[in-house]
Amino acid sequence: MHATPAETTEPAFRTLGGLRFSKGHGTGNDFVLIADPEGVQTIDAEQVAALCDRHRGIGGDGLIRAVPSRYLSEGRELLGTSPDAEWFMDYRNGDGSLSEMCGNGVRVFVHFLRAEGLVDLPDGGALTIGTRGGVKTVVRTGENYAVDMGPWEFIFPGEASAKAMDSLVTAEGLEVPRPALSVSMGNPHTVVALAELSELEATRLFDAPHVDPVPAKGTNVEFVVPSDPLVHDGIGTVTMRVHERGVGETQSCGTGACAAAVAIRHWAGAEAPDTWQVRVPGGVVGVKFFSGAAGHEHVELSGPAVIVASGTLS
Repeated sequence: MHATPAETTEPAFRTLGGLRFSKGHGTGNDFVLIADPEGVQTIDAEQVAALCDRHRGIGGDGLIRAVPSRYLSEGRELLGTSPDAEWFMDYRNGDGSLSEMCGNGVRVFVHFLRAEGLVDLPDGGALTIGTRGGVKTVVRTGENYAVDMGPWEFIFPGEASAKAMDSLVTAEGLEVPRPALSVSMGNPHTVVALAELSELEATRLFDAPHVDPVPAKGTNVEFVVPSDPLVHDGIGTVTMRVHERGVGETQSCGTGACAAAVAIRHWAGAEAPDTWQVRVPGGVVGVKFFSGAAGHEHVELSGPAVIVASGTLS
């Protein structure tokens, strides 16, 4: 049988032969990880998409390059105010597009730095990381990590305050458009509350949901079911699925879990707790609200990080 042209096409990452990589995940949100301590490795959008391809590449929701902040213009800018942010998480979505931040990714990033011997982080120790969503502080708690995700804000604050919703979301499997609330965690999210787990299971996320109006840079869309009762022993619990822009449905989304807790807490009212568990297809992450600098409320995301394999591109 003769091979067709499609079968003989070289993958876009073939020119990266010899490059070392690792594969890691945080509650199923998985990443290709590259260490670039000298700041010399260039991986373009097409190569990222090829590496993240689950059939012809390594497979992943995104690619993370670990590079010293001084080698990137965004990193040098952060070093001006945060000189401890030695390492920068250079993150791209699975389609190769740049993303501001990834909550699961930053935990896996720090675990990768430890595994590569690039940092020494004892249990209880903190590490400052540069990202396109600003500086993040990550604390090691055993083999888990807790990340100060910084302040949250409503993308459309007027509508959020007046109506507790700012957009309508249409998705396959849901009979009618649903009201939603848009939250920024350094990257954009649109959160939809559903009444039943059966509705959540019936929602099909192969294609991106339609959001009207959509935030300027697009949005990740979270579908969330509050538990019944919502709060037990002072902890709120929700179950979530997510469609990430530039990726599709993922097993977990850290910034999305934070945004979901923001929205559900807002809808629940003044008596809602500050501590949450968010159940995602890939596991459970924790979300806490606390007072940060300059009176802004910050969000902490906590959960596991795992390196599952390492190798070299052929």
